[in-house]
Amino acid sequence: MKIDGPIEEIIFRNEQNGYTVFVLDFKTTPVVCVGKLLNANVGENLELEGEYVNNAKYGYQFAFTSYEITLPTSLAGIERYLSSGLIKGVGPVTARNIVKHFKEQTFDIIEMSPTSLAEVKNISLKKALEIGEKFKELKKLQNTVMFLQKYNISTNMALKIYDIYGAKTVDIVKTNPYRLVEDVSGIGFMTADKIANSIGIPADSEFRVRAGIIYTLSSSVEKTGNTYLPKQVLFTQASKLLELDYDANSELYQNALENLTLDKSTLVMFHENVEIVTPSKYHHYETSVAQKLALLNSSIQLKKLKIDDEIAHFEEKFNILFHEEQKNAIRNSINSGVSVITGGPGTGKTTIIKCIIEILKAHDKRYMLLAPTGRASKRMGDSTGEDAKTIHRALEVASGELGNISRFVYNENNTFKTDVVIVDEVSMVDVALMSHLCKALPRDCQLILVGDKDQLPSVGAGNVLDDIIQSKIITISMLTKIYRQSDDSLIITNAHLINNGKMPHIDNSSTDFFFQEHVDLGQIKNSIVDMVVRRLPKFTNLESTQIQVLAPLKAGVCGIDNLNRSLQEAINPPALNKMELMVGETIFRVGDKVMQTTNNYGLIWKKSNGIIEEEGEGIFNGDIGTIELIDFQTNEMVVMFEDGRRCLYPRTEINQLSLAYAITIHKSQGSEFDVVVIPIIAGTSMILTRNLIYTAVTRAKKMVVLVGEQKNLKRMVSNNYTVQRFTLLKSMLTTADKKIKLLYS
Repeated sequence: MKIDGPIEEIIFRNEQNGYTVFVLDFKTTPVVCVGKLLNANVGENLELEGEYVNNAKYGYQFAFTSYEITLPTSLAGIERYLSSGLIKGVGPVTARNIVKHFKEQTFDIIEMSPTSLAEVKNISLKKALEIGEKFKELKKLQNTVMFLQKYNISTNMALKIYDIYGAKTVDIVKTNPYRLVEDVSGIGFMTADKIANSIGIPADSEFRVRAGIIYTLSSSVEKTGNTYLPKQVLFTQASKLLELDYDANSELYQNALENLTLDKSTLVMFHENVEIVTPSKYHHYETSVAQKLALLNSSIQLKKLKIDDEIAHFEEKFNILFHEEQKNAIRNSINSGVSVITGGPGTGKTTIIKCIIEILKAHDKRYMLLAPTGRASKRMGDSTGEDAKTIHRALEVASGELGNISRFVYNENNTFKTDVVIVDEVSMVDVALMSHLCKALPRDCQLILVGDKDQLPSVGAGNVLDDIIQSKIITISMLTKIYRQSDDSLIITNAHLINNGKMPHIDNSSTDFFFQEHVDLGQIKNSIVDMVVRRLPKFTNLESTQIQVLAPLKAGVCGIDNLNRSLQEAINPPALNKMELMVGETIFRVGDKVMQTTNNYGLIWKKSNGIIEEEGEGIFNGDIGTIELIDFQTNEMVVMFEDGRRCLYPRTEINQLSLAYAITIHKSQGSEFDVVVIPIIAGTSMILTRNLIYTAVTRAKKMVVLVGEQKNLKRMVSNNYTVQRFTLLKSMLTTADKKIKLLYS
């Protein structure tokens, strides 16, 4: 059956999938309706098709399966529609004046003769034309999104697609839905394939094979961190995805790949006698990093300094005694164009940085301290007493250039004004960010890279630190002697034991390293929640939100998704006056701890210390904050990040946030937390590895709590499996170094 009328009240709205509970005024009778809507605006007129159902909890509701947005016909309905906020720039007063002037002809006038709106008080000709354009655009948008929703594309994703294709969206999707795989981040091959199948595109279409190759290659970059794939590996993986035999269709695969190379989106070349395929932009990233590092490393104009007296002065000033390997690290860094300092926790990396800074000051050299994440830069600043920034903030996002590779203010045409750049936690810097950083370094700049080579590789593509070390063209200082270690502390001792493949000391009478034995997954989860909510706050005097759960996996009983739901329920439960918003399967509430999960260069933030107000662009992967405000009418959210930046999230960007009571160990890279709690569970040996547990333990500053079975911990410690990434930086560095030496020999 069908019912129609205006929306009187919105009871619930999930912005991610459009699921909405609202009250419809059907022939003056309020009807509770449930289903998926593109937009939900009070006053909007809908015609719904569905049936009445008796919900055991909520009573009779009208569950609709399809709907049409219809324009109201009554004067009150027209006025309410116009003033609902659907048409930007038309508020209640303007809506009332328009309807009073044009009455039932209002919509015809807006659509067919918008200049006539200038007859209305306080509406200029310019504003009249803008209202007409916005009205037409709204109709196109609504029709387009309703078309996409038939294919189970979420409202937010539909809006994203419309932003890219505009009014041509329907035609493009009907002609070649596989373009979505290439053009729209977040649209997977399976979604495009379902659309294509429904409109009759054959399984052996070149459009389909091309999309399969693109998706396979991009998935390899995003999920595995590769910057290329051997061609035969690419074709084998793509054929499994496509369920289309390669041997029987080899010409089809070859043609699709050839067209991709003609588009210049991919490159095909030989590497170590193997034909490989690489996305062009990643080839550019690795090439630019290799060339710049080789150039900086040539140190043509670098004057060698004798600094032993200055090192001795630093030792006397701070009452410390450097080990010889630490002195060598300082000498190497001061006297090399590019250098790497690598070592585990407690080996003195921070003290070495402080000494380098003292020497740079003594020689009047300008320097910058950088780190990949906000937490890492704050820790760097706190430990050195100097100003430290994230790499992104130092580069500065360029407004209006978000889709451009040169999206930063500082680049090859506008380099940093500095003599030395020191980058901490470099193990988590991916090749794309490293490329942007290298471009911003002046020709005579020194670069000092500091990190732990045994940490997990970067979340993003590439293997920057390991490739630099393996290339053997850069000066490497390996730190092995433990420099910082309290007598009653086990964190650093156990981290090094784990890194050497030995079981950590389990001594629950220690002050900072504990193991809670549980076998059942449910018990492990419940124990973690109890630790975070009750036991550890009482023991440490920390708030629950200051205790960080680091889990190996996303899914499962002890995965971050389930842990976050349980921890949210215990730490920040629903309350009568506490606003909340459902996005996909996640409920966000005011007060929730959240994390940004992708780089967003367009989000505007503001920061104030009460005297100076700062504004900038860009919220980045791994930034952690707290939800301050949820606006239920606009579905916008305000998040206050740990470094004081406050950001307004429009509804289309909220799905970039996740709850952060528990985060994956991979996402914790570059961060340091007072207390970490880690579930120790069974799982695949490809994931539960030694460097995973090593990374988790080294994130803790004051305390580590492991919960689970010791036998599973032993398996992780014994498992030295590492995923070998396909990257080109190592060989490119070697080649670039040879060219530089030939050039200046």
